[in-house]
Amino acid sequence: MATDVNEATGPPVPVTTGAAPVVSPRTLLSRALSVPLVLGLALVLPVVVASQSGDGVHDAAYWLQLTLTVYAGTRLCGMVLTTRRKLLQGSFWLFVYMAMGVAPLAQLVLGQEPTPVVGPRSDLTEAVALILIGCVAFDVGALLARHRPGGTGRGATRPALVHRRRLYLLVVAAFVCSAAFVVKLGGPAVFFSSRQEIIAGIADAGLSQADSQAGQALLRGFGTVPALLALLVYTRWLVTSRRARRSAPVIATWLALCALNLVVNNPISNPRYWFLTVLFSLLFTVFPVSAAMYRAALSLGVVVALVIFPFADRFRYDAKNYRPVETTSLLQPLALKDYDQVGMFANTITFVRSGHGHSFGRQLAGSVFFAVPRSAWPGKPRDTGVMVGQWMGTVNTNLSSPVWAELWIDFGPLGMALGLLGMGYAAARVDGRYARRATRRAPPGSLIALVVPLVAGYSFILLRGPLLQASGRIAIAVLCVALVMTYRQDKGAALR
Repeated sequence: MATDVNEATGPPVPVTTGAAPVVSPRTLLSRALSVPLVLGLALVLPVVVASQSGDGVHDAAYWLQLTLTVYAGTRLCGMVLTTRRKLLQGSFWLFVYMAMGVAPLAQLVLGQEPTPVVGPRSDLTEAVALILIGCVAFDVGALLARHRPGGTGRGATRPALVHRRRLYLLVVAAFVCSAAFVVKLGGPAVFFSSRQEIIAGIADAGLSQADSQAGQALLRGFGTVPALLALLVYTRWLVTSRRARRSAPVIATWLALCALNLVVNNPISNPRYWFLTVLFSLLFTVFPVSAAMYRAALSLGVVVALVIFPFADRFRYDAKNYRPVETTSLLQPLALKDYDQVGMFANTITFVRSGHGHSFGRQLAGSVFFAVPRSAWPGKPRDTGVMVGQWMGTVNTNLSSPVWAELWIDFGPLGMALGLLGMGYAAARVDGRYARRATRRAPPGSLIALVVPLVAGYSFILLRGPLLQASGRIAIAVLCVALVMTYRQDKGAALR
């Protein structure tokens, strides 16, 4: 098909020719990538894991888990190969594929769990089935959002931007809060020792008791979140503005923020999921419109989660207490480390059916009002993972509680499905708005181009749970965003 110009009317007129349609190199690359990617993630890796020798039983739980893994792998491939970058949906399916798919499948094959499943096998089977139902509900929500018209008409709101002068207040707050955090824990050297030393520093500050969970969350949150958010804003400013790259004060502030984050947000003193948030948000701030980087991040995320993540707790303990994993099996670390989400969902089902019953929103209320001290709210709920762990009698109660379990313990199966449907709808809507506004022409202070990568990275923590532990940093991030947000378009307010 070619075009010719009619001199009388002007518009191009299509002319049929025998030439083949032109295919762009990017399309060829996507087509070349699609077959091995889909076969590798959706078929080869699940089959390789399922074919390993072990003491597991091939019952209904096993086959449901294999189905869930294949389904999540297929959806993850869809996220990688899509023409639009879908950060929130992509991070969701990356988490589900590894933490709720491949890792639990390996555990069922080996007959080993990182956390004991105390109830009957039927509770585990039900947990896997409910996770699969939740994933389907998430997809249904995303499909509903696709058919909703976007806000591009006359009533469309103006994009939110970062206010330049308020940004300076955020930078000052970041340095003050992080400095207070460092001093409270005993100086910068503590942040380059181990997480065990950080925990000891929090204990010395009198914030390790159960009654001080809100204080501990606020101390950690104010010490890390403003510094990260300020760094993201300045990074985007430098990446998207030639004027900023010529400004010595902007470059000097960015370097100072890098040094600050190196202290308070380094992988030595922080949990791996939080550092994953830092990396993910920085990656998509530095490469705001790169489809290749988006695809590489999701694809390599599988390798990182499978190979590197289980061994990345070297700095959790000091040299005296560190016990490295000694194994020649690729599956063994997945059964010994952090991927306990499916097992903890099964334990939550057993916990509810042992006589405790559903909480009908009480656990969610505890997460929303996390900052209320227990002295003012004596019956304030504990973390769902801690509550179930204490009921199980485990020594370590730092256990996960995936969002499926959080919704199920509050609202039952129907509420869980509706909650996941709402999450899918919201994720698709935000991804669509992000794809439209986070373009090469977007202003340096585009707030959606900053917030969506941060939320996508933090979603790994939200999906893993418990929600109560994750609430502190969310609230502080909301305060920081509210501080710098503006809808003004004038030169005095916008970043240039």
